[in-house]
Amino acid sequence: MGDPGRQGRFGNYGGGYVPESLVAACRQVEEAFREAWPDPGFQQSLARLLAVQVGRPTPLTPVRRLSAELGINLLLKREDLTHTGSHKINNVLGQALLARRMGKTHLIAETGAGQHGVATATAAALLGLAATVFMGQRDIERQALNVYRMRMLGAEVVPVETGSRTLKDATSQAMRHWVGATEHSYYCVGSVIGPHPYPWMVRTFQRVIGDEARGQCAAELSTAVPDYVVACVGGGSNAAGTFAGFVDTSARLVGVEAEGGAGAALGRVGVLHGARSLFLQDGDGQIVEAHSIAAGLDYPGVGPEHAHLRDLGRARYVTVTDDEATSALVRLARTEGIVAALESAHAVAWVIRAAGAGELPPGATVMLTLSGRGDKDVSTLKELA
Repeated sequence: MGDPGRQGRFGNYGGGYVPESLVAACRQVEEAFREAWPDPGFQQSLARLLAVQVGRPTPLTPVRRLSAELGINLLLKREDLTHTGSHKINNVLGQALLARRMGKTHLIAETGAGQHGVATATAAALLGLAATVFMGQRDIERQALNVYRMRMLGAEVVPVETGSRTLKDATSQAMRHWVGATEHSYYCVGSVIGPHPYPWMVRTFQRVIGDEARGQCAAELSTAVPDYVVACVGGGSNAAGTFAGFVDTSARLVGVEAEGGAGAALGRVGVLHGARSLFLQDGDGQIVEAHSIAAGLDYPGVGPEHAHLRDLGRARYVTVTDDEATSALVRLARTEGIVAALESAHAVAWVIRAAGAGELPPGATVMLTLSGRGDKDVSTLKELA
Protein backbone atom coordinates (compact mmCIF):
# COMPACT_ATOMS: atom_id res chain seq x y z
CA MET A 1 0.00 0.00 0.00
CA GLY A 2 2.45 2.58 -1.27
CA ASP A 3 2.60 5.38 -3.80
CA PRO A 4 0.53 4.48 -6.91
CA GLY A 5 2.67 6.70 -9.13
CA ARG A 6 1.71 9.59 -11.34
CA GLN A 7 -1.03 7.57 -13.02
CA GLY A 8 -2.60 6.68 -9.68
CA ARG A 9 -2.80 2.97 -10.44
CA PHE A 10 -3.37 0.17 -7.94
CA GLY A 11 -2.89 -2.77 -10.26
CA ASN A 12 -5.73 -2.54 -12.78
CA TYR A 13 -7.61 0.08 -10.78
CA GLY A 14 -7.52 3.79 -10.04
CA GLY A 15 -6.54 6.50 -12.48
CA GLY A 16 -8.05 9.89 -13.18
CA TYR A 17 -11.16 9.66 -15.37
CA VAL A 18 -12.29 13.26 -15.05
CA PRO A 19 -13.55 15.95 -17.44
CA GLU A 20 -10.81 18.01 -19.08
CA SER A 21 -11.90 20.93 -16.89
CA LEU A 22 -10.75 19.03 -13.76
CA VAL A 23 -7.48 17.56 -15.04
CA ALA A 24 -5.43 20.60 -14.04
CA ALA A 25 -7.17 20.82 -10.65
CA CYS A 26 -6.39 17.19 -9.83
CA ARG A 27 -2.78 17.65 -10.90
CA GLN A 28 -2.54 20.73 -8.71
CA VAL A 29 -3.78 18.76 -5.72
CA GLU A 30 -1.30 15.96 -6.43
CA GLU A 31 1.65 18.31 -6.74
CA ALA A 32 0.67 20.13 -3.57
CA PHE A 33 0.37 16.87 -1.64
CA ARG A 34 3.67 15.51 -2.95
CA GLU A 35 5.35 18.74 -1.81
CA ALA A 36 3.55 18.97 1.55
CA TRP A 37 3.70 15.41 2.83
CA PRO A 38 7.52 15.21 3.24
CA ASP A 39 7.64 18.73 4.73
CA PRO A 40 8.40 18.56 8.48
CA GLY A 41 6.41 21.74 9.03
CA PHE A 42 3.28 20.24 7.46
CA GLN A 43 3.75 17.02 9.40
CA GLN A 44 4.16 18.90 12.67
CA SER A 45 1.08 21.03 12.06
CA LEU A 46 -1.04 17.97 11.28
CA ALA A 47 0.34 15.98 14.21
CA ARG A 48 -0.44 18.80 16.60
CA LEU A 49 -4.00 19.15 15.34
CA LEU A 50 -4.54 15.39 15.60
CA ALA A 51 -3.31 15.51 19.19
CA VAL A 52 -4.94 18.66 20.57
CA GLN A 53 -8.10 18.81 18.43
CA VAL A 54 -8.87 15.17 17.62
CA GLY A 55 -7.54 13.51 20.76
CA ARG A 56 -5.08 11.10 19.17
CA PRO A 57 -3.92 8.50 19.82
CA THR A 58 -7.28 6.81 20.24
CA PRO A 59 -7.29 3.83 22.62
CA LEU A 60 -7.33 0.14 21.81
CA THR A 61 -10.10 -1.24 24.01
CA PRO A 62 -10.37 -4.93 25.03
CA VAL A 63 -14.06 -5.90 25.07
CA ARG A 64 -14.00 -8.57 27.73
CA ARG A 65 -17.64 -9.56 28.13
CA LEU A 66 -18.37 -9.89 24.41
CA SER A 67 -15.04 -11.65 23.90
CA ALA A 68 -15.95 -14.20 26.57
CA GLU A 69 -19.32 -14.82 24.93
CA LEU A 70 -17.72 -15.32 21.52
CA GLY A 71 -14.71 -17.31 22.68
CA ILE A 72 -12.22 -14.92 21.05
CA ASN A 73 -10.10 -11.93 22.05
CA LEU A 74 -11.72 -8.85 20.50
CA LEU A 75 -9.98 -5.45 20.59
CA LEU A 76 -11.60 -2.24 19.34
CA LYS A 77 -9.64 0.64 17.83
CA ARG A 78 -11.76 3.50 19.11
CA GLU A 79 -12.20 6.03 16.31
CA ASP A 80 -15.63 6.72 17.82
CA LEU A 81 -13.81 8.63 20.58
CA THR A 82 -12.32 11.25 18.26
CA HIS A 83 -13.55 14.82 18.20
CA THR A 84 -16.58 14.85 15.83
CA GLY A 85 -17.16 11.16 16.55
CA SER A 86 -15.53 9.28 13.66
CA HIS A 87 -12.34 8.62 11.72
CA LYS A 88 -13.31 11.22 9.11
CA ILE A 89 -11.59 14.06 10.97
CA ASN A 90 -8.13 12.47 10.44
CA ASN A 91 -8.35 12.89 6.68
CA VAL A 92 -10.21 16.19 6.68
CA LEU A 93 -7.67 18.01 8.82
CA GLY A 94 -4.90 16.85 6.49
CA GLN A 95 -6.79 18.01 3.40
CA ALA A 96 -7.87 21.28 5.00
CA LEU A 97 -4.25 22.10 5.87
CA LEU A 98 -3.32 21.24 2.29
CA ALA A 99 -6.10 23.47 0.93
CA ARG A 100 -4.91 26.40 3.02
CA ARG A 101 -1.32 25.78 1.90
CA MET A 102 -2.57 25.94 -1.72
CA GLY A 103 -4.25 29.28 -1.06
CA LYS A 104 -7.80 27.94 -1.32
CA THR A 105 -10.49 29.62 0.76
CA HIS A 106 -13.44 27.25 0.34
CA LEU A 107 -13.89 23.54 1.04
CA ILE A 108 -16.34 21.47 -0.99
CA ALA A 109 -17.39 18.07 0.33
CA GLU A 110 -19.86 15.24 -0.13
CA THR A 111 -21.33 13.29 2.76
CA GLY A 112 -23.56 10.28 3.34
CA ALA A 113 -23.88 9.59 7.06
CA GLY A 114 -22.95 13.20 7.72
CA GLN A 115 -19.72 12.44 9.60
CA HIS A 116 -17.48 13.64 6.77
CA GLY A 117 -19.63 16.73 6.46
CA VAL A 118 -19.35 17.44 10.17
CA ALA A 119 -15.58 16.90 10.03
CA THR A 120 -15.29 19.25 7.03
CA ALA A 121 -17.40 21.91 8.73
CA THR A 122 -15.29 21.54 11.87
CA ALA A 123 -11.98 21.88 10.03
CA ALA A 124 -13.27 24.84 8.04
CA ALA A 125 -14.34 26.67 11.21
CA LEU A 126 -11.02 25.87 12.88
CA LEU A 127 -8.89 27.09 9.97
CA GLY A 128 -11.02 30.03 8.85
CA LEU A 129 -12.33 28.51 5.60
CA ALA A 130 -15.82 28.45 4.08
CA ALA A 131 -17.49 25.05 3.56
CA THR A 132 -20.22 23.73 1.27
CA VAL A 133 -21.40 20.16 1.85
CA PHE A 134 -23.52 18.22 -0.65
CA MET A 135 -25.81 15.62 0.90
CA GLY A 136 -28.54 13.44 -0.58
CA GLN A 137 -32.04 14.42 0.52
CA ARG A 138 -32.69 10.89 1.79
CA ASP A 139 -29.59 11.10 3.98
CA ILE A 140 -30.55 14.57 5.19
CA GLU A 141 -33.80 13.09 6.47
CA ARG A 142 -32.21 10.12 8.27
CA GLN A 143 -29.17 12.04 9.59
CA ALA A 144 -30.87 15.20 10.82
CA LEU A 145 -28.59 15.56 13.84
CA ASN A 146 -25.47 15.77 11.69
CA VAL A 147 -27.15 18.23 9.33
CA TYR A 148 -27.86 20.50 12.29
CA ARG A 149 -24.26 20.15 13.50
CA MET A 150 -22.86 21.12 10.08
CA ARG A 151 -25.05 24.22 9.89
CA MET A 152 -24.23 25.20 13.48
CA LEU A 153 -20.54 25.05 12.53
CA GLY A 154 -21.19 27.48 9.68
CA ALA A 155 -21.27 25.14 6.66
CA GLU A 156 -23.79 25.40 3.85
CA VAL A 157 -25.59 22.06 3.39
CA VAL A 158 -26.91 21.57 -0.15
CA PRO A 159 -29.65 18.92 -0.59
CA VAL A 160 -29.23 16.66 -3.61
CA GLU A 161 -32.55 15.55 -5.07
CA THR A 162 -31.31 13.50 -8.05
CA GLY A 163 -30.99 9.73 -8.41
CA SER A 164 -31.17 7.72 -5.21
CA ARG A 165 -30.64 10.95 -3.18
CA THR A 166 -27.77 9.32 -1.27
CA LEU A 167 -23.96 9.38 -1.20
CA LYS A 168 -23.38 8.50 -4.87
CA ASP A 169 -25.46 11.44 -6.03
CA ALA A 170 -23.98 13.81 -3.45
CA THR A 171 -20.50 12.92 -4.75
CA SER A 172 -21.55 13.53 -8.34
CA GLN A 173 -23.01 16.92 -7.48
CA ALA A 174 -19.94 17.95 -5.46
CA MET A 175 -17.68 17.13 -8.41
CA ARG A 176 -19.91 19.09 -10.79
CA HIS A 177 -19.78 22.08 -8.46
CA TRP A 178 -15.99 21.88 -8.25
CA VAL A 179 -15.70 22.21 -12.03
CA GLY A 180 -16.82 25.83 -11.83
CA ALA A 181 -15.00 26.72 -8.63
CA THR A 182 -11.46 25.33 -8.88
CA GLU A 183 -9.78 28.73 -8.62
CA HIS A 184 -10.70 29.32 -4.98
CA SER A 185 -12.21 25.98 -3.89
CA TYR A 186 -10.72 22.67 -2.80
CA TYR A 187 -12.69 19.43 -3.10
CA CYS A 188 -12.21 17.58 0.19
CA VAL A 189 -13.07 13.95 -0.72
CA GLY A 190 -14.22 11.88 2.23
CA SER A 191 -13.17 8.37 1.24
CA VAL A 192 -10.63 6.43 -0.82
CA ILE A 193 -12.69 7.05 -3.95
CA GLY A 194 -12.52 9.55 -6.78
CA PRO A 195 -9.74 10.43 -9.20
CA HIS A 196 -6.04 10.28 -8.43
CA PRO A 197 -4.58 11.51 -6.08
CA TYR A 198 -7.55 11.19 -3.71
CA PRO A 199 -7.60 7.40 -3.04
CA TRP A 200 -3.87 7.47 -2.25
CA MET A 201 -3.97 10.75 -0.33
CA VAL A 202 -6.98 9.85 1.81
CA ARG A 203 -5.46 6.47 2.69
CA THR A 204 -2.21 8.20 3.60
CA PHE A 205 -4.00 10.56 5.99
CA GLN A 206 -6.04 7.68 7.45
CA ARG A 207 -3.13 5.28 7.99
CA VAL A 208 -2.64 6.95 11.36
CA ILE A 209 -5.32 4.46 12.47
CA GLY A 210 -3.38 1.39 11.35
CA ASP A 211 0.00 2.69 12.49
CA GLU A 212 -1.32 3.47 15.96
CA ALA A 213 -3.18 0.18 16.19
CA ARG A 214 -0.11 -1.82 15.18
CA GLY A 215 1.96 -0.24 17.92
CA GLN A 216 -0.82 -0.74 20.46
CA CYS A 217 -1.26 -4.38 19.46
CA ALA A 218 2.49 -4.93 19.83
CA ALA A 219 2.23 -3.61 23.40
CA GLU A 220 -0.98 -5.50 24.20
CA LEU A 221 -0.48 -8.91 22.58
CA SER A 222 2.13 -11.57 23.20
CA THR A 223 2.08 -12.30 19.46
CA ALA A 224 2.42 -8.56 18.61
CA VAL A 225 0.09 -8.94 15.59
CA PRO A 226 -3.62 -9.91 15.75
CA ASP A 227 -4.88 -12.92 13.84
CA TYR A 228 -7.56 -10.84 12.11
CA VAL A 229 -7.89 -7.13 11.32
CA VAL A 230 -11.49 -6.13 10.54
CA ALA A 231 -13.14 -2.89 9.41
CA CYS A 232 -16.37 -1.84 7.71
CA VAL A 233 -16.16 -0.71 4.08
CA GLY A 234 -18.28 1.78 2.17
CA GLY A 235 -15.88 3.67 -0.04
CA GLY A 236 -13.37 2.25 2.37
CA SER A 237 -11.27 4.94 4.08
CA ASN A 238 -11.26 3.63 7.63
CA ALA A 239 -10.50 0.14 6.33
CA ALA A 240 -7.74 1.40 4.02
CA GLY A 241 -6.12 3.32 6.85
CA THR A 242 -6.39 0.33 9.17
CA PHE A 243 -5.14 -2.22 6.64
CA ALA A 244 -2.14 -0.02 5.78
CA GLY A 245 -0.74 -0.68 9.24
CA PHE A 246 -0.99 -4.45 8.89
CA VAL A 247 -0.72 -5.29 5.19
CA ASP A 248 2.89 -6.43 5.60
CA THR A 249 2.09 -8.74 8.53
CA SER A 250 0.51 -12.18 8.90
CA ALA A 251 -2.82 -10.67 9.98
CA ARG A 252 -5.84 -11.63 7.86
CA LEU A 253 -7.57 -8.51 6.56
CA VAL A 254 -11.37 -8.53 6.39
CA GLY A 255 -13.48 -5.71 4.96
CA VAL A 256 -17.18 -5.84 5.83
CA GLU A 257 -19.66 -4.31 3.40
CA ALA A 258 -23.40 -3.79 3.53
CA GLU A 259 -25.24 -6.57 1.70
CA GLY A 260 -26.89 -3.95 -0.51
CA GLY A 261 -23.69 -2.02 -1.19
CA ALA A 262 -21.14 -4.77 -1.74
CA GLY A 263 -18.89 -3.28 -4.40
CA ALA A 264 -15.81 -5.34 -3.48
CA ALA A 265 -17.68 -8.58 -2.85
CA LEU A 266 -20.19 -8.42 -5.72
CA GLY A 267 -19.15 -5.60 -8.03
CA ARG A 268 -17.77 -5.61 -11.57
CA VAL A 269 -15.09 -3.43 -13.12
CA GLY A 270 -16.33 0.00 -14.13
CA VAL A 271 -15.66 3.72 -13.84
CA LEU A 272 -17.44 6.10 -11.46
CA HIS A 273 -16.46 9.42 -9.91
CA GLY A 274 -13.16 9.52 -11.72
CA ALA A 275 -11.71 6.10 -10.90
CA ARG A 276 -11.71 2.57 -12.29
CA SER A 277 -12.79 0.13 -9.61
CA LEU A 278 -15.47 -2.40 -8.68
CA PHE A 279 -19.09 -1.22 -8.78
CA LEU A 280 -22.58 -2.70 -8.62
CA GLN A 281 -23.91 -2.69 -12.19
CA ASP A 282 -26.84 -4.01 -14.18
CA GLY A 283 -26.54 -6.17 -17.30
CA ASP A 284 -25.92 -3.10 -19.44
CA GLY A 285 -23.10 -1.86 -17.26
CA GLN A 286 -25.13 0.92 -15.64
CA ILE A 287 -24.43 1.69 -11.99
CA VAL A 288 -27.27 0.42 -9.80
CA GLU A 289 -28.48 1.88 -6.54
CA ALA A 290 -26.92 0.62 -3.35
CA HIS A 291 -28.91 0.10 -0.18
CA SER A 292 -27.88 0.07 3.45
CA ILE A 293 -29.43 1.09 6.72
CA ALA A 294 -26.05 2.75 7.32
CA ALA A 295 -25.89 5.89 5.19
CA GLY A 296 -22.08 5.78 5.12
CA LEU A 297 -22.14 2.35 3.45
CA ASP A 298 -24.84 3.30 0.95
CA TYR A 299 -22.38 3.49 -1.97
CA PRO A 300 -22.38 1.21 -5.04
CA GLY A 301 -18.63 0.69 -5.22
CA VAL A 302 -15.35 0.54 -3.40
CA GLY A 303 -12.07 2.43 -3.56
CA PRO A 304 -9.57 1.19 -6.18
CA GLU A 305 -6.98 0.06 -3.65
CA HIS A 306 -9.55 -2.23 -2.04
CA ALA A 307 -10.32 -3.70 -5.45
CA HIS A 308 -6.61 -4.36 -5.90
CA LEU A 309 -6.26 -5.97 -2.46
CA ARG A 310 -9.21 -8.20 -3.28
CA ASP A 311 -7.67 -9.31 -6.55
CA LEU A 312 -4.37 -10.03 -4.81
CA GLY A 313 -6.16 -12.12 -2.19
CA ARG A 314 -4.54 -10.00 0.52
CA ALA A 315 -7.89 -8.79 1.84
CA ARG A 316 -11.21 -10.59 1.95
CA TYR A 317 -14.52 -8.76 1.58
CA VAL A 318 -17.73 -10.07 3.13
CA THR A 319 -21.29 -8.77 3.53
CA VAL A 320 -23.67 -8.21 6.42
CA THR A 321 -27.42 -7.51 6.39
CA ASP A 322 -29.21 -4.56 7.95
CA ASP A 323 -30.74 -6.84 10.60
CA GLU A 324 -27.38 -8.33 11.52
CA ALA A 325 -25.87 -4.86 11.89
CA THR A 326 -28.64 -3.50 14.12
CA SER A 327 -28.54 -6.64 16.27
CA ALA A 328 -24.76 -6.32 16.65
CA LEU A 329 -25.07 -2.65 17.61
CA VAL A 330 -27.47 -3.52 20.42
CA ARG A 331 -25.37 -6.46 21.60
CA LEU A 332 -22.20 -4.38 21.79
CA ALA A 333 -24.06 -1.64 23.67
CA ARG A 334 -25.46 -4.08 26.24
CA THR A 335 -22.27 -6.04 26.81
CA GLU A 336 -19.72 -3.22 26.70
CA GLY A 337 -21.56 0.09 27.10
CA ILE A 338 -20.43 1.23 23.64
CA VAL A 339 -22.99 2.55 21.13
CA ALA A 340 -21.35 2.15 17.72
CA ALA A 341 -22.34 3.75 14.45
CA LEU A 342 -24.40 1.51 12.18
CA GLU A 343 -21.48 1.49 9.75
CA SER A 344 -19.10 0.11 12.38
CA ALA A 345 -21.76 -2.31 13.60
CA HIS A 346 -21.45 -4.15 10.30
CA ALA A 347 -17.89 -5.12 11.20
CA VAL A 348 -18.99 -6.20 14.69
CA ALA A 349 -21.80 -8.25 13.14
CA TRP A 350 -19.40 -10.19 10.94
CA VAL A 351 -17.18 -11.01 13.92
CA ILE A 352 -20.21 -12.26 15.88
CA ARG A 353 -21.38 -14.36 12.95
CA ALA A 354 -17.94 -15.75 12.15
CA ALA A 355 -17.24 -16.65 15.77
CA GLY A 356 -20.61 -18.40 16.06
CA ALA A 357 -20.03 -20.36 12.87
CA GLY A 358 -16.56 -21.47 13.90
CA GLU A 359 -14.95 -19.44 11.11
CA LEU A 360 -12.92 -17.63 13.74
CA PRO A 361 -10.91 -20.22 15.69
CA PRO A 362 -11.47 -20.30 19.48
CA GLY A 363 -9.08 -17.90 21.13
CA ALA A 364 -8.36 -15.95 17.92
CA THR A 365 -7.34 -12.34 18.40
CA VAL A 366 -9.37 -9.86 16.35
CA MET A 367 -8.57 -6.16 16.05
CA LEU A 368 -11.60 -4.23 14.79
CA THR A 369 -11.70 -0.54 13.91
CA LEU A 370 -14.81 1.03 15.41
CA SER A 371 -15.00 3.83 12.87
CA GLY A 372 -17.66 5.98 14.55
CA ARG A 373 -20.19 6.40 17.32
CA GLY A 374 -23.90 5.86 17.04
CA ASP A 375 -25.45 9.12 18.26
CA LYS A 376 -26.37 9.98 14.67
CA ASP A 377 -28.30 6.70 14.26
CA VAL A 378 -30.59 6.95 17.29
CA SER A 379 -33.57 8.19 15.25
CA THR A 380 -33.18 5.32 12.77
CA LEU A 381 -32.96 2.79 15.58
CA LYS A 382 -35.99 4.28 17.36
CA GLU A 383 -38.05 3.82 14.21
CA LEU A 384 -37.12 0.13 14.16
CA ALA A 385 -37.92 -0.43 17.84
